[in-house]
Amino acid sequence: MEWVLDCSLAPAWALPDETSARAEKFLAHLSPQSVLWVPALWWYEISNALTMAQRRHRLVESKSRRIVDLYSTLPIETDAELNLHVVQRLQALTREYSLSAYDAAYLELAERKNVGLATLDRRLITAARKAGVKILSA
Repeated sequence: MEWVLDCSLAPAWALPDETSARAEKFLAHLSPQSVLWVPALWWYEISNALTMAQRRHRLVESKSRRIVDLYSTLPIETDAELNLHVVQRLQALTREYSLSAYDAAYLELAERKNVGLATLDRRLITAARKAGVKILSA
């Protein structure tokens, strides 16, 4: 099972006020053969989500460290491919689906790897459906 893991899903595993049955079900179905692809951007987004949760007193620092430890146990593979072709594709996806370049990075990666997209982001779900990319089912 290979998926692109959008940043909207990972905080739902860790932050009590962002829980999601879909996210929990997805996590429970990961196997030793699973691969979760993320663009390098994912790590910045996760770091920012945890930082903002701490600043807003939704998360204490010790819990944040445990969450990072949880993520380190997941079968995450960081895709570092970035070239003119990828940038051009990102631009095309942003225009076609009215996405941010950040969200387009996840859709582009799913298309390029020919794998599904695991996301809770409604706009990204809509774009993925239109693009013919498999999405995490409810």
